[in-house]
Amino acid sequence: MTIAATLPAAAADGIGRRAARLLYRNGWLLLILLLAPPLLWLGVVYLGSLFALLLQSFYSVDGFTGMIVPEFTLSTYADLLTAANMDVVLRSAGMAAAVTILCALIGFPIAYYAARYARGRAKAAFYIAIMLPLWSSYLVKVYAWKLILAREGVVTWLAGQLHLTWLLDGILALPVVGGASLSSAYLGTATVFVYIWLPYMILPVQAALERVPRSLTEASADLGAKPSQTFRTVILPLAFPGVAAGSIFTFSLTLGDYIIPGIIGSSRPFIGQVVLQLQGTAGNVPLAAAFTVVPILIMAIYLTAAKRLGAFDAL
Repeated sequence: MTIAATLPAAAADGIGRRAARLLYRNGWLLLILLLAPPLLWLGVVYLGSLFALLLQSFYSVDGFTGMIVPEFTLSTYADLLTAANMDVVLRSAGMAAAVTILCALIGFPIAYYAARYARGRAKAAFYIAIMLPLWSSYLVKVYAWKLILAREGVVTWLAGQLHLTWLLDGILALPVVGGASLSSAYLGTATVFVYIWLPYMILPVQAALERVPRSLTEASADLGAKPSQTFRTVILPLAFPGVAAGSIFTFSLTLGDYIIPGIIGSSRPFIGQVVLQLQGTAGNVPLAAAFTVVPILIMAIYLTAAKRLGAFDAL
C-alpha cells in the first residue's frame, strides 16, 4: 500500500478523534445531536399535523359547492353540539369507560397472581400467555371474534350443548346492551374490546404489584390485620397507580377505535367511525376535525386525573 493511499484513512481517523473529543467535552452538543432528529420529527409531523387539524376545525363547508371555506368560524362546532353528535360522543365515552372497568376487574386478579405467587417457569408462561395475542393480526382477531359471537357461532352452539340457550336469549333481550346476536350487540363489542386491550391493563398492574414491598404486608399481618384488610388498606392503594396507568391505554384506545365497532356491534356509530365517514364519504373535513378535538379534550382531562393518581409513576 502506498503512502498516498493511507492519507485519506489517516485524515478520516484524525477527524473522528477530534469529533469524539469535542463531543466528550461538550455533553450538551451530543445531547442536541441525539434529540434533534426525533424532536424535529415530532414537531413537524405530529404537532404540525395536529395544528393543521385544529385549524381546519374552525373552517366550514360551503353548502352549495361542497368546498371547504378557509375562513374562521364557529359554525362547525355548533354543528358538532347537535343532539345526534353528542349521542355519538356519549356512546363512545361510555363504551371506553365500561371496557376500562371490565379490564380492571378481569386483569387485576391475573396480575396479582403473577406478581405475588408465580415464580420461574410459571411467570415466564404468564408473560407468554399475555403477550402471545399481541403477536397476531388485529383484524384476524376481530373477524375471528365475529364468527365466534355470530348467531351460528361457537357461543350459540356451546349454549345449546349446555342447555343454556334460555340464558343467552335473556342476555340478548336486555335493553341497550342486547341485540339480535352477540356479534351485533354492544355486549359483543365490549367483549372484543376487553379481549384486545386486556394485556395493556394487566402489565402495568403487574408491574405496580411487583413494587409493593413484602415487608409492608408482613408488618400488616404482624399488627393483626386480616388478609382482606391487608389487601384493602395496603396492597390495593399501592397498586392503584398501575390500574390508572393501564386505564390510560384501555380508555384511549377504545375511545378512538373504529375497526371493532365497524365489524362487531350495532349500526350506531362511534367517534372513530364518524370521523372516517365525514372525511372519506361526506368530505366534511372541518366537522371531522372538530370531532377529533373531542377525544383530545377528553384524554387531556383523563390524563390530568390519572397523573394525580400516580399513573405516570407506574408506567
